[in-house]
Amino acid sequence: MTHLAHLARFDLTGRTALVTGAGRGLGFEIARALAEAGAHVWLNGRDAGRLEGRVEVLAGEGLSAAAAPFDVTDHAAAARWFEMAHSAPDILVNNATLRDRRPTPELSPEDVDRLVAVNATAAYALTRLAVPGMIRSGGGVVLNIASIAGPLAGGGDPGYTLAKGALTALTRSHAVEFAAQGIRVNAIAPGFFATEANEAWVGNATVGDYLATRSPMRRWGRSEEIAAAAVFLCAPGASYVTGHVLTVDGGMSVKM
Repeated sequence: MTHLAHLARFDLTGRTALVTGAGRGLGFEIARALAEAGAHVWLNGRDAGRLEGRVEVLAGEGLSAAAAPFDVTDHAAAARWFEMAHSAPDILVNNATLRDRRPTPELSPEDVDRLVAVNATAAYALTRLAVPGMIRSGGGVVLNIASIAGPLAGGGDPGYTLAKGALTALTRSHAVEFAAQGIRVNAIAPGFFATEANEAWVGNATVGDYLATRSPMRRWGRSEEIAAAAVFLCAPGASYVTGHVLTVDGGMSVKM
């Protein structure tokens, strides 16, 4: 009985979740994990066809999911989706991301604006839309997918570092602002994960050598390895955790 009671703290049955950027990679694995924990999950992205295919995959696994096709930077479209959904999600996962690995001389201010719009401003806007419904239902969870590129910096990637740093700061601010309304706001900071977005790097010998020496675990992370961290932060078992950034990087950020 004690064992079952403990597992119940990570049960999301009856909850609803909106996961942005869920058509592939970390977003899809997070959506799958939340659905496996019992939640009904809306998969967001710009490609409706891809989303429907992913929904079919989850349905084939006996999971509850639906597509939510809209561009997270189109704030009017996002607002329309929330109106059509009739009820706000209990869980909002701000995972949509954009990379542009160019150094400062090659990265225009307009390029940086776009990176911030996708990686940080969209999270702000969607949280703003979700919070009123969460308050009406007695609380909720916001989970922002940040990056170790927020607190750590490598040369030649200033825009992404700026944007993810902003998302981490937003996590702290919203955690303080909404705690009294029963809304927890946390973040995950992934390290090097072998996703479709990093496909060109995964087979790169130079990157492989870097991970072999820089990462204590000496390998890429797998998309599904983000799943348990996401379920934990979204579940009742983390009821006293807010404003936290959980680093999932194979120990890279703690190695000298």
